[in-house]
Amino acid sequence: MATPRYPSLYQINTRVWMTELSRALGRRATLDDVPDAALDDFARQGFDWIWLLSVWQTGPAAQAVSRANLGWRHEFEETLPDLQDEDIGGSGFAIQSYTVHHDLGGDAALTRLRARLQQRGLKLILDFVPNHLAPDHPWIDEHPDYFVHGSELEIARSPQNYCRVPTKNGSLLLAYGRDPYFDGWPDTIQLNYGNPALQEAMIGELTRIAGQCDGVRCDMSMLVLPDVFERTWGIQSELFWPTATDSVRRAHPNFQFMAEVYWDLEWTMQHQGFDYAYDKRLYDRLREQQARPVREHFWAGLDYQDKLARFLENHDEPRATATFSRDVHEAAAMITYLSPGLRFFHQGQFEGRLKRISPHLVRAPVEAVDEIRKRFYDRLLSVLRDEAVRNGSWRQLDCVPAWSGNGSNDNFVACEWRGADGDRLLVAVNYSPNQSQCFVRLPHDDLKQGTWRLKDQMSEADYDRDGTDLFERGLYLDLCAWHYHVFHVEPR
Repeated sequence: MATPRYPSLYQINTRVWMTELSRALGRRATLDDVPDAALDDFARQGFDWIWLLSVWQTGPAAQAVSRANLGWRHEFEETLPDLQDEDIGGSGFAIQSYTVHHDLGGDAALTRLRARLQQRGLKLILDFVPNHLAPDHPWIDEHPDYFVHGSELEIARSPQNYCRVPTKNGSLLLAYGRDPYFDGWPDTIQLNYGNPALQEAMIGELTRIAGQCDGVRCDMSMLVLPDVFERTWGIQSELFWPTATDSVRRAHPNFQFMAEVYWDLEWTMQHQGFDYAYDKRLYDRLREQQARPVREHFWAGLDYQDKLARFLENHDEPRATATFSRDVHEAAAMITYLSPGLRFFHQGQFEGRLKRISPHLVRAPVEAVDEIRKRFYDRLLSVLRDEAVRNGSWRQLDCVPAWSGNGSNDNFVACEWRGADGDRLLVAVNYSPNQSQCFVRLPHDDLKQGTWRLKDQMSEADYDRDGTDLFERGLYLDLCAWHYHVFHVEPR
């Protein structure tokens, strides 16, 4: 089954999911215990990609750090007031081995689950962490030159960025994994991209992973860019991503790469072989609750926008329900998911979960389902299954003043989706705390004749409008704060 132009992705915290299944089964659950009914639901909801977070083997070294770190433990206790040590599995990004965790059933269980996903037209995405590995990864003993080493002076000056690691060849002074703006992550060891042998080894890991899934989400992908890496470590390196993505695609031509990326480096990552890059900038502008910067964000060309992954929450960000008020949440979701690009959803988002779950934890708190939020997402997912939204053409629409002196048109974000068969969806959002009015320009000659019915796909409302008036003046809207319409436009 061909992937649509604008697919949808659902992210699952695998270890938390297995904990919940284990509780229901009364025994340890593995990937083989994932119910067929759950996979059927993913397909029915219209998802194309399932991202299983944290499936790789983690080890006791990183887990011990996670359990002992007082700052992290305070965060864990805020999530789980009844926290126990067994709830702290260690970060899923402190990888001891790129093999499926034995508690999840190992590589064989993942192979079987992937086959069940494929039967339903679902593709599997997994994690790849290019920047660092766990302190007990075998390469520490076998290839110490793969890592960034420190000096006595450096550990004295920056003890938060270096550590002593015992190995079979004696103690080594190594750097924690980090980015240039924060202290090191003390449960990880930094890989040295200035070493060509390390780059070749990581490409080998990627190529092997590509035989187990259909794509990878690359954690903090920009940290291994040569300029970023040199700024962080003072070590020169060659480009990694173009070589890595080309090498993998020679063996697996349809393999997909998604970049977690910040610092306005999305375009850079796209040009280095990534199919999608996080659109954190749109998320930040939506949090600022100003319509104009959001509209300006959509001025970018579709060659760029089509390759953005757009989200309202993920495992790194706070929950959308905790971040946005109810009305703002819905308005922001309409803008996010009815724009071009990859539609990226997170486990618990539809149910209105409030507690973000750290990737160090393997258990989530019990939270009541927000039924209003769930009904909203049910309707939104129904809209996203429309062929015009999955494979059609998108354009932003101009919103002009409803009358002289009324500047509230500046509060609107509007767009149109057109299907290959002429099917048309009109999306308009008043992204402001004020009631606002505008005319939405609809510059299509085919509107001139007859009367058109506008049926709102997110409510029971429908309206009839004269085609000539729609073409000459546009569609008049008067919307309350944070209100929106998704009109299916058809001749009456």
